[in-house]
Amino acid sequence: MSTISEKIFSRASGKNAKANDFVIADVDFAMAHDGTSVLAVKSFKEMEEEKVWNPDKIIIPFDHLTPANTDTTAALHHEIREWIKEQKISNFYDVGEGICHQLLPENGFALPGKLVVGADSHSCTYGAFGAFGTGVGATDMSEIFASGKLWFKVPESLKITAEGNFKSGVYAKDLILKIIGTLGVAGATYKAAEFYGTAIDSMSMSGRMTLSNMAIEMGGKAGIIPPDKTTFDFLEGIASEEYEPVYASEDAVYSDEYTFNANELEPQIALPHQVDNVNDIGDIKPTKLDQAFIGTCTNGRLEDLEVAASILKGEKVAIRTLIVPASRNVLIEAVRKGIIETLLEAGAVIGSPGCGPCLGGHMGVIGKGETCISTANRNFKGRMGTGGFIYLASPATAAASALTGEITDPREI
Repeated sequence: MSTISEKIFSRASGKNAKANDFVIADVDFAMAHDGTSVLAVKSFKEMEEEKVWNPDKIIIPFDHLTPANTDTTAALHHEIREWIKEQKISNFYDVGEGICHQLLPENGFALPGKLVVGADSHSCTYGAFGAFGTGVGATDMSEIFASGKLWFKVPESLKITAEGNFKSGVYAKDLILKIIGTLGVAGATYKAAEFYGTAIDSMSMSGRMTLSNMAIEMGGKAGIIPPDKTTFDFLEGIASEEYEPVYASEDAVYSDEYTFNANELEPQIALPHQVDNVNDIGDIKPTKLDQAFIGTCTNGRLEDLEVAASILKGEKVAIRTLIVPASRNVLIEAVRKGIIETLLEAGAVIGSPGCGPCLGGHMGVIGKGETCISTANRNFKGRMGTGGFIYLASPATAAASALTGEITDPREI
């Protein structure tokens, strides 16, 4: 009678863990990026700890403010680099390697049945591989750095089923926006969402990562997709260690169950300033745009850039269009396939692999009163610049909108 989360926490804690139990669990992999590692390391030192529990289990990517945007950022980067050397942490990804939530899967750390914890809320992305991926605060991460353990409340689970097939112009991003719009930003608070159904089964790993990535936007602690052949094929030759897939029992207990029909799904738009302010694109009033942004840990993968290129090929964008690959590997493949050339010829700007303007840190933030259609996961007030307005959409919708300068249905292009 166990969900995937209950089984993973049972293994990690060495006890029969059930929903709402409090457990102390062994963490399989721990991640902190340039933004959160500063506070985690500060707390680690204040605890008077000298050595991390296992330097091979800690992953530190620099992705949020990279390349360094100020001398303060540069100094903090230097401080963390020195600590990484001191602790002999081998899994360090410096400027330009990419976004943490892309790098962990690419390098085989997001594995079925594992407990993977990151000092970043979108660590739920790892659930796409059948892991329990979740985010914690920087001070909690310092405890993991020191001991390899952390206390958790085992979450209740939701069962979300999506049946059918996506129509042309409709993608995983549209499905997760629809789900969030239906459940609301608090609809899965401190719960683990498990995703099932033919629409999920047919998704690529890229699409599944998009789905799991945004579980946090409905309050979820994790967003888990049961591993299958698609998962195992992706991990072939890159898994960093052996793993054992975990599946829910047939009689697993869920707090709620929801069903969605992919056949009926249209492109979705999340309007400012709430992620659950979601509408079918056909219901959106004509909206002029100043910028389009395609990238982030939600939609900066090769498949996303490929979709954008297919729409922009031979055309010219009407507005500022910034495209930031999720990793160096994505960028290299996009160059090899001619995708980058197509995007550049269309007038897009290609950014260094990383988070880019998503968090409003630097490189492409928008000004007061400006509007941006973005493939990111959040459209909060001030997220990409004080006084800006963010509309969330799929890469296809963002690319189509970049061509016209207003929110546009990709099925019309």
